Amino acid sequence: MNIYNLDNPAYLEARGLEKVWKAYADNCSSEDIMEVGFNANSGYVYIALEFGIQIASAFGQDVDFIVTDFETGEEFFEETYEDAEAKLEDINTKNYA
Repeated sequence: MNIYNLDNPAYLEARGLEKVWKAYADNCSSEDIMEVGFNANSGYVYIALEFGIQIASAFGQDVDFIVTDFETGEEFFEETYEDAEAKLEDINTKNYA
C-alpha cells in the first residue's frame, strides 16, 4: 500500500480520512488497498482499491464510491459500495465483451 500526499493532513482532510476508513471497514475490508492519499486538485482524500473502486471524501463530506472506465476516462460517482460494484461489473462487461 502506498501513501500519497498525506504528510500533514488538515482538519477536513483528517475528517474525510475518518469517513473513508469507516466506509472501507464497513463495506470491503477484505479487499486489497493500492493507495491511500490526498488529491490536491480535487480536494479528495481517498482509498484506491486494487480492483478498481475508490472510496473518497472531499472536505470531510460523505463518501463517494468512484469507478473509472479506463477505456473512456469517465468517472462514475456512486452512493453505495454495492452500486459501485455493479457499475464496475457493467464497465468490465462492456469493455471485455
